[in-house]
Amino acid sequence: MNTEALQNLAKAIDCSAPLVVLTGAGISAESGVRTFRDPDGYWARFDPAELASPEGFRRDPELVWRWYDARRRQLLQAQPNPGHRALVALEALCADFTLITQNVDGLHTAAGSQNVLEMHGSIWRLRCTRSTREWVSRDVFESFPVHCQCGALLRPAVLWFGEMYHQGRLQRALEAMRKAQTVLVVGTSGMVGIVSGLLDQASRQARLVEFNPNPSHISAACDTLIAGPAGESLPQLLQYIQSKTPRRP
Repeated sequence: MNTEALQNLAKAIDCSAPLVVLTGAGISAESGVRTFRDPDGYWARFDPAELASPEGFRRDPELVWRWYDARRRQLLQAQPNPGHRALVALEALCADFTLITQNVDGLHTAAGSQNVLEMHGSIWRLRCTRSTREWVSRDVFESFPVHCQCGALLRPAVLWFGEMYHQGRLQRALEAMRKAQTVLVVGTSGMVGIVSGLLDQASRQARLVEFNPNPSHISAACDTLIAGPAGESLPQLLQYIQSKTPRRP
């Protein structure tokens, strides 16, 4: 871990100025959650067109639901890690803090983060395909596909390939990026278009800092790379910031 880089970053962060954290699957990998694009990730084992698209759901809703139910069961065993918890504490220190995540696992909210934009939805939300009503459910299911009380199919309220981002969340994310003084990019490969799109909206004066074990597709766009597990580097950064910043009332 680059201690000097973390100390310099802590000194540069002004907790009275807007701060954005953008997270990807890497932060949850430290909680035992399988990523998607690594060699042993989900998309190496499954076809995303079959399991994460409206067309795949129409063709075989039972297959899609069995896969998502297996993921939900796995996630029931997952707990927020020190990286998630450090971001909760960082939010408490900052006057204007926005957490933008690609993750659907709900670990940020489980840890206690408040201002979270789940750009790809949540695996814990269900959507009725007839009424489009959504609600949170942590149930596991015994028969598939899953139906609403009205008789229509239910689906996970996650963003599938070919679908549009929720416009309200997207607008809030863009506005947060445009005014941010510092952007921490944590555990994302940068291969999903939303990441580069959001980074393009940051002002030229904004400080962009990547937290990843290794350089990624977005490293060239960032000012600094903090190499190593986020579960170690984020708590260390928090400690340095806390040592210089009084907690907000």
